[in-house]
Amino acid sequence: MVFTRRSFMASTAATLAAVVALPRSARAALAADTLKALTDSDVVYLTPLKRSGAESTCKAEIWFVEDNGAIYLVTSASAWRARAIGKGLTRARIWVGEFGTWTDAKDAFRAAPTFEADGSVVATTEDQGHVLAIMGEKYRASWLVWGPRFRNGLADGSRVMLRYTPV
Repeated sequence: MVFTRRSFMASTAATLAAVVALPRSARAALAADTLKALTDSDVVYLTPLKRSGAESTCKAEIWFVEDNGAIYLVTSASAWRARAIGKGLTRARIWVGEFGTWTDAKDAFRAAPTFEADGSVVATTEDQGHVLAIMGEKYRASWLVWGPRFRNGLADGSRVMLRYTPV
């Protein structure tokens, strides 16, 4: 085979297309310490990122579940993390571990495993039901109270489910 500029460009384009077609989870694999922390922790600390990449002053420790490498949570529709996604500010920084309320943690959570993720709203009731079932298993002791609150809030629009996919 004669190797020409045209054949080089064609093979490069084919290789690039194959890499881009990899599943998102393969490109955004989480570090082993982060995966372990996600298994062990009941909360993540989350802050939306501004367009400049700077952290928002709003942070929160929040219940979550991990499913296929993505982080899911249910939050008030008026919470800054939900409003940020609505404004197109989809990037967030997430720390994994237990440090108490973020205001009392005095930045201790910053030493925890961390990653950036792209956030989106989970709108289908099928996907929401799947995630709520996983949450019910994880937070079994509190789910009799919080399960109905999450379900009812998702149904009436006072709560939203967010998915954060590592980047």
